[in-house]
Amino acid sequence: MPRRREGVYQENDMKRFFASALLAIAAALVSGMAFGSGVVVPGPLVTPAWLQQHQAEVNVLDVREDTASFTKAPTFTTESGKKTLAGFGGHVPGALLLDFAKVRTSRMIDGREIKWMLPTQADFQALMRSVGVQDGRPTVIVSDGTSAGDLDMAARVYWSMKVYGDNNLAILDGGTAAWLAAGYPVSTDAAKPAAGNWVAKAENRKLFADSTDVAKAAAQGRQLVDARPLPFYIGLERKPIVLAAGHIKGAEDFPPEVRAVKRDGSMRFLSRADYATVFKHLGVNSHKPTITYCNTGHLASGAWFVLHEIMQNPGVAVYDGSMYEWTTEKRPVVGLQ
Repeated sequence: MPRRREGVYQENDMKRFFASALLAIAAALVSGMAFGSGVVVPGPLVTPAWLQQHQAEVNVLDVREDTASFTKAPTFTTESGKKTLAGFGGHVPGALLLDFAKVRTSRMIDGREIKWMLPTQADFQALMRSVGVQDGRPTVIVSDGTSAGDLDMAARVYWSMKVYGDNNLAILDGGTAAWLAAGYPVSTDAAKPAAGNWVAKAENRKLFADSTDVAKAAAQGRQLVDARPLPFYIGLERKPIVLAAGHIKGAEDFPPEVRAVKRDGSMRFLSRADYATVFKHLGVNSHKPTITYCNTGHLASGAWFVLHEIMQNPGVAVYDGSMYEWTTEKRPVVGLQ
């Protein structure tokens, strides 16, 4: 058999090397597309400018109660050259639509049906997949942004996803209203999501509390934070589902009125420094282990988001059943009556 020259072997080796390198690069690209975009959110809040820059690399998860407004065109008025949102509608192009009514469900607790609770791991995973949330991508949660309650709605979804192991999350500060105010394109197309593959992991027990946890915390003088408006806290008002007016003994109030501020036509979270000042006035220690609650766990999620995510206090949990579950169990409250 004729002998090949050494140079021929070297040439073939180089070809094999480059072929292997190209295969490795292709595999890495496929892996990146399958397992993640490589983008990490810069913090628990993002601006419209950040979202506009990274729009194609994240799940844009639009959560709202009025789902019909998703395909409704917004209207504006112009006065002295300034354009102002007059009628809310539309969404960030490419957004996935999540009906807030589906985010919470009924659960049986000690033989009692408690409504508006966190769904089970399997049910929440199915919900996220049904709206098209893709695993391995950051998720930016977008509410309407026209009221403080909208921010709490976004916080509830954020908390729920975090309970089930997703940590690459952010809320669009100011929601869709801020996006519109920034002048970015708006869509009225119906949501047509591809099948999602988001994975719910085992629940993080540190992020939520039950009635036993709350009773123990109250008995030990640990910090409880009531996230309802002041009239509900002191017992002047109550929701029909809450069987007794007032608050859990020892709780401090952190009402919605001081959790957000209106700026440029949309509701925004405060800065960390401003929250620190607010907490001093309220007598809330933002560094202590805390359990937040409200009537049904909605507003409590907003207070949790501020304390846990913005103030970076890892020891904060949400009492999901809140005053609804507490009073259904006929536990004591402190109020005017």
